[in-house]
Amino acid sequence: MRTLIRLAATVQLLLIFPAALFLTAVLLDGGDAPRYDLARFAHRIVMWYSARMWALWLLLLALPLAVLLTGAATLLRSWNRDFEQPHAARPSLAMIPAPLATLLVAGTTLTSAGVLAVVVLHMLAD
Repeated sequence: MRTLIRLAATVQLLLIFPAALFLTAVLLDGGDAPRYDLARFAHRIVMWYSARMWALWLLLLALPLAVLLTGAATLLRSWNRDFEQPHAARPSLAMIPAPLATLLVAGTTLTSAGVLAVVVLHMLAD
């Protein structure tokens, strides 16, 4: 089970990276003429995405949706399987943080939901 969660975390990080990169570049670009090297680099990333419609659909909608669906399925599947200990052990185990892979799956799932919300709201505004 742990191998499945680690694999899901790795795949989700790879799938959410292009959308996170684009949204970070949009925030760094600022809209004005870039004055700093980081802003110029961010502007190039935004221009690359905007010149390719397939990139917008695939990298900003399809991949985050895949991350959201696989993350929700992975978290639902492991919800009760990780805590099959006796009832007396549960309060002490509640103080131990979740494994890193599970936290990464939860984080990427929430990030993908946020990315999808921003992209869909932007599409509805246009």
